Amino acid sequence: MESTLKKELTGYVSRNVLSMLGLSLYILADTYFIANGVGPFGLTALNLALPLFNLINGLGLLLGMGGATLFSLHKTTHPERGKQYFSQLGLIGIGVGLLFTLAGLLFVEPLGAILGGSAETLPYLILYLRVILIAAPFFLLNNFVLSFVRNDNNPHLTMVAMLASSLFNILFDYLLVFPLGMGMTGAALATAVSPILSLAILSFHRKKASRLLGIEYAVPKLKVVWESLKLGVPSFLTEMSNGVSILVFNIVLLSLAGDIAVAAFGILANIFLIGLSMFTGTAQGIQPIVSREFGRKNNASVRLALRFGLIVSFILGCLMYLLVWLFKLPIINLFNSTNNQELISYAVQGIPVYLFSFLFSGLNVVFSIFYASIAQAKQSFILVLLRGYLLLIPAVFILGKLFGVEGVWSSLPLTEILTLGIALLFMHRIRKQID
Repeated sequence: MESTLKKELTGYVSRNVLSMLGLSLYILADTYFIANGVGPFGLTALNLALPLFNLINGLGLLLGMGGATLFSLHKTTHPERGKQYFSQLGLIGIGVGLLFTLAGLLFVEPLGAILGGSAETLPYLILYLRVILIAAPFFLLNNFVLSFVRNDNNPHLTMVAMLASSLFNILFDYLLVFPLGMGMTGAALATAVSPILSLAILSFHRKKASRLLGIEYAVPKLKVVWESLKLGVPSFLTEMSNGVSILVFNIVLLSLAGDIAVAAFGILANIFLIGLSMFTGTAQGIQPIVSREFGRKNNASVRLALRFGLIVSFILGCLMYLLVWLFKLPIINLFNSTNNQELISYAVQGIPVYLFSFLFSGLNVVFSIFYASIAQAKQSFILVLLRGYLLLIPAVFILGKLFGVEGVWSSLPLTEILTLGIALLFMHRIRKQID
């Protein structure tokens, strides 16, 4: 039984890590091609746009992870509910996405200014935001559908969809930014089309004979929406915490050192996004199994799944930190075509400090999604609030004021260490429920 479960966990986690890694490559490809095709101010503009991009993806996870967890918890006893959850929440997702489209058509310039666009960066920021906002329904629905298909026992298809769309994004980023010379608009277009390809691939799930999901006409019911939102809030806040942290870092760095410091932070933030995507993939990989086994009251299997997720995320974090520490200069130079020495100085200073958080971030992400998966939404909610908001935001402002840019870099690892202590305290308190 244990060996079978480990094999299942390995399959789910490996596919989800690759899927989430593919998702992070959307922005990484934009970062690379914009840095080399547009320059430091384009890179700064991209980093200023990331919080809004995180909000769109986070809303997709809010509906998708919440609804899919609800579906997974009940699919053994009430399999017919899958279509209802999927259809009701899908309609809401489309509506929310269209609101972003409207904002992209009518309010993109004020949004760019609010996000911190300066005289040098605002023109680039507007070009990028307009395309991303208009395509928001596709980004949102892609995250939503991925969550449901994964929980309907088809993690392989989600992996294929994400990897294929990411490869498409990289190829078209290059074509539109360099040969066609479309700059920021070209990078945004390549990114915007990628979730459409992913959704097309995910549509093949309907050919899976054992699927429980399907589309039926269903008016959203308040109870279903509320239950789904409660379970999806941790995933939403986890995704949004990255966006909020980027926004706060941008504000503080702009006040301390200007646009080039923000460009350097863009490099660090993208490296961190890669690690975070793998941690999230690990956590989402164990989530369907944890929810299923908890629903069956197989507590030994629940503990095994948690232990598996923690070990994998810690190993990934150690490997990532070692790689970026050893190869920091080649990595920085990938995003510094103009050989800007100020950018190099900030990034070299930041990588060993800021990315030390890799050793703790993965454990926190796994604990957060684990608690949500066993219907302990309160603990999950608290962890996400601590690491993304209540601890991090004051740390950035206080340490930045006291120690300058180096203090800003140190705020993330300090936050993750403190949050991990709280996560372990929660585990001690609820251990009886899974013993």
